[in-house]
Amino acid sequence: MLGGGGLVAANVYASASEGGWGDGQPGSGTAGQVRSAGMATIDCPDVGSRLTEVPDAARADVDRELAQLDQQIAAAYQQLQQSAQAVRENPAAADGPIMNPLKDRRTAAIGRIADAIDRAGDRPEGLEALAACRLRPAEGGAATGDPGSGGGEAGQGTATAAPGGGAQSGGAQGQNGAGQGGNGPVASDYTDITAVQPDVPKPQQQAGASRGTFTSACGVNANGLFNSDNVIVAPGVSNGAHHFHDYVGNQSNNAFAGDDDLAKADTSCVDRGDRSTYYWPVLRLQNDKQERDAGAPGGGTEGNAGQIVTPKEVTLTFVGNPRSKVTAMPRLLRIITGDAKAFVNGPGNANASWSCTGFEDRQLKDKYPLCPAGSDVVRTFRFQSCWDGRNIDSANHRTHVAFAAADGSCAPGFEPVPQLVQRIVYDVPAPSVNDGGRTVPLFAVDSFPEQLHKPVTDHGDFINVFDDGLMREMVDCINSGRTCGARGGDGSGGTSAPSADPGTQAPPAATASASGTAEEPRTDATTRPADTAAPSHTSRPAPSDKPAATSRPAGTDRPANTTKHDGKAGHGGDDRSGTTAAPAGNATAAPNASSAANTASAQAGSGGEAGLPTPSASPSAAVTGGGAPPPAQTGPQAVQGGLADTGAHLWPAAIGVLLALSGLIMLLRARRMRY
Repeated sequence: MLGGGGLVAANVYASASEGGWGDGQPGSGTAGQVRSAGMATIDCPDVGSRLTEVPDAARADVDRELAQLDQQIAAAYQQLQQSAQAVRENPAAADGPIMNPLKDRRTAAIGRIADAIDRAGDRPEGLEALAACRLRPAEGGAATGDPGSGGGEAGQGTATAAPGGGAQSGGAQGQNGAGQGGNGPVASDYTDITAVQPDVPKPQQQAGASRGTFTSACGVNANGLFNSDNVIVAPGVSNGAHHFHDYVGNQSNNAFAGDDDLAKADTSCVDRGDRSTYYWPVLRLQNDKQERDAGAPGGGTEGNAGQIVTPKEVTLTFVGNPRSKVTAMPRLLRIITGDAKAFVNGPGNANASWSCTGFEDRQLKDKYPLCPAGSDVVRTFRFQSCWDGRNIDSANHRTHVAFAAADGSCAPGFEPVPQLVQRIVYDVPAPSVNDGGRTVPLFAVDSFPEQLHKPVTDHGDFINVFDDGLMREMVDCINSGRTCGARGGDGSGGTSAPSADPGTQAPPAATASASGTAEEPRTDATTRPADTAAPSHTSRPAPSDKPAATSRPAGTDRPANTTKHDGKAGHGGDDRSGTTAAPAGNATAAPNASSAANTASAQAGSGGEAGLPTPSASPSAAVTGGGAPPPAQTGPQAVQGGLADTGAHLWPAAIGVLLALSGLIMLLRARRMRY
């Protein structure tokens, strides 16, 4: 029982970033709004975030009505797009056909929410004041200015946007905005990372700090598991997110998955004891490619269009607390970091950040980074690390967890738990913002349609489905100051990913063009990865600087419908369409298509609560997802797994060679004795 109805006037839960980190730029604090920069949108109060307590008996009805409110806003925004020209000339033209009917529909839905809570507890007061929305006009038209020159949105460097320009000449350009879906992004959403000042603080480690790290390797969603649901925020509601998510870990996550479904599901994680679900909005290139969802809700019909990009690397690291030991997360704990509606809610809960490899001491909240040649785009999610000790979820999905203070302390009544730090790397070139992405396409995350694909709306979701024993191992590892990860047990405290063959070494990440072919994404959340034994977790040595990288040749078949860049390093990771196959053809064939670049690594004592991962994964600490090779492979594949896996495939061949040589020697000796 979560108690009676409660209401607060603002988003105050977890309103400060973990450990005080931020983008360090003017205008990007925890209050105010993010400017619309060239496009009008609909700004509605977020009813769900204002509900602090909802009785258990009312939760299903309330969740359903909150999802209905999101649907109403999405439909109104589509009307706004269709009337863009008239509204630009006369904003009041939106009142009769769009804004007033929206208020009426919201009033009815909010009334049903209040009634549902009233039937099971105390009726919340003041909800009706949240019914009215406002039309936020475009501010100053298309953003202008030179990259890194300052000014523009949130006081950061912007780039010239061609009015009405889009990702490609054929793309939709509603409301003078760029983007294939006609609702962003725009050029002012990007900034040159080299012009940003380093700004990531490292909390001081105290005597009782838990300095260890624990890494789980769950692949990069190379099998293309997507849907537009959100089982945390909108359980039982199809398309509850209104944008598509990448999923790694648990393979049964959809709107209708119950706790038992998640507990029994297959997992993409190397360690089968981790059935947790990790998901985040997909990243797309605005290049006029048509994915399978181009005409589907949550996809193209709601402004989420373009080529879905498979991450080059996904690192899932659990870190400790800079002043105390951590306790185990409760099973099925739900955590959301970031705010999918931060563009209209304000950046108070915007905790996701963007950077580039080699520049991760500078993090951006409200800008996408323009990375220099050879540097990859990095998304980082730091999840809340203080738990109230009682609840695995809360009415607004925030108040049961919180961020620690700058010194690592949790608020009274909260206790420290391992902090998930999720790092996602993409091999995408810097877009050509000066021509609106016509030469090199813009990239952006999926979003609610009215959120305009702003980077500040980025967010990550996590449900803990670790086995109890593995969670205890994690806590022990972190509290004892060790660096632990999957595929240990070789006696050296870790497993190294083999180096790439020199003949398949990839070029620098940003020098190749994004020329991959769009394929159909999977949306049913039913992938079944290979069954592998659960490896033990052991401590391993501190990582070195750079990972090995291999190229995936163009035209190589993939096991599922997902979009990748051809000829890019590490894009073949996480193939898991069946059981692992033995090498075929010759002794140098790779066992499967996972790339050594798709690794998960962690470094002990890496900043405590802030937990900033190192810019590059380590060859000596690399961990890759397990699984089978894709069928009909047409080119060399990167080696997957650790040295133990490689040896397991090579031992039979080595023994056979030795037996053959022994037989040959005996034959020669016998022939000599005959003479």
